[in-house]
Amino acid sequence: MSQAAPAPPAGPARFEEVLTTLEKTIAELAGGTAPLEELVAAHQRALVLLAEAQARLEELKARADTIGRQLG
Repeated sequence: MSQAAPAPPAGPARFEEVLTTLEKTIAELAGGTAPLEELVAAHQRALVLLAEAQARLEELKARADTIGRQLG
């Protein structure tokens, strides 16, 4: 039996942590050998993780832009 992908991190997580978990979840989906219910759950987790990664990336980009304006 395949092991389920980890649940999305609770609370604030580093971008790298979210991305690593997302990559593991996508790998599980790509394998396609888990039962359908597990694949659907992994897909749902991937969607949540993707949204979290995008939000973190936007936050980091905004912070970098602010720092750039302060330095420039």
